[in-house]
Amino acid sequence: MSLDIVTFGCRLNAYESEVIRAAAGARDGVVVNTCAVTGEAVRQARQTIRKIRRERPDARIIVTGCAAQTEARTFAAMPEVDHVLGNTEKINSAAWAALGADKVVVGDIMAETAAIARPIEGLEGRARAFVQVQNGCNHRCTFCIIPFGRGNSRSVAPDDVVAQVRRLVDNGYREIVLTGVDITSYGEDLASSPRLGTLVKRILREARALERLRLSSIDSVEADTDLIDAIANEPRLMPHLHLSLQAGDDMILKRMKRRHSRADAVDFCARVRKLRPDVVFGADIIAGFPTETEEMFARSLDLVDGCGLTFLHVFPFSPRPGTPAARMPQVDGAAIKDRARRLREKGASALARHLANEIGRRCRVLVESRALGRTEQFTQVRLDARLDLPLDPGRILDVEIAGHDGKCLIAA
Repeated sequence: MSLDIVTFGCRLNAYESEVIRAAAGARDGVVVNTCAVTGEAVRQARQTIRKIRRERPDARIIVTGCAAQTEARTFAAMPEVDHVLGNTEKINSAAWAALGADKVVVGDIMAETAAIARPIEGLEGRARAFVQVQNGCNHRCTFCIIPFGRGNSRSVAPDDVVAQVRRLVDNGYREIVLTGVDITSYGEDLASSPRLGTLVKRILREARALERLRLSSIDSVEADTDLIDAIANEPRLMPHLHLSLQAGDDMILKRMKRRHSRADAVDFCARVRKLRPDVVFGADIIAGFPTETEEMFARSLDLVDGCGLTFLHVFPFSPRPGTPAARMPQVDGAAIKDRARRLREKGASALARHLANEIGRRCRVLVESRALGRTEQFTQVRLDARLDLPLDPGRILDVEIAGHDGKCLIAA
């Protein structure tokens, strides 16, 4: 018997796929761990399910993840699907053991009040490991469906986080990524109210063998004093921050119900860059949010320069049923597509400048495969088998950068 897992979406989903592997036990079939962040993500999941059924007509297909939580009926109506499990149920061994006649087992995610630590020994096929520190979100951005797939914010106890990090380090992982839905809200629900910065410092203090600690996406306005101090003074905390910015126009930010202004974003990047000059910023930006005019979009476009962004994750706006933004006046689809293209081009130019600045430097690179690795700034590096270096995934190499191809660096 074997259980295959197809994972969509974020690092938290990737972490949970490993938990699923343990929770499901000796079970045969295919699990599709879905994402709901955009309509396109849901479409891709449905397409994948149909493809699996064509290729494996006798396989049991279990659909779970955020899209299964928010659109259980949609997936239950697919003839290819045997079972639909909610986000709580997918990591619960009792739910897997009870899997039987009921096609849909999806509980009330809003009733969840704790993030239960589910230890893993590693992540299959990955050179770095992910550790969940938090789940859910208390904010209600008008475009976002994720709180309805993940529930309210709840934090993993610090002792459990540190224990998981140390377990993974003992198992050979040299880089750990802290992940969740809104990790800068970490600790708000815990008795002592520790902040993310407190947790980061404790991990680095108690997991001395850990060589690289990285953060997934953060909300800059929630960054606490200890986190800023760690970024400035802890060399093992990697100089790469991915920011949830979403837009560069203040009116659009208000309509998104974001908690920061454009000036807040620019000031944060300038302050952190002064403290850690080698830092590199990435960001999520939405193109074509409802009511966005060309002038408003231009302010998102020039936010790339205003914040000095290097890595852009561009989302063409996708109305999610049930969210306030889905009821707002929509931007024409062709305009959304065009704005997304222009944002990606802007991002490509910013990346090319960063790559050019790295030529001639020596970088510490975590090997992801025998052909690719990542610098401390998360810049991709192409590795040549002729380097006469051990290219085993998980190793950290000291290499010189000889050039770039517009997308990644090239090691000499």
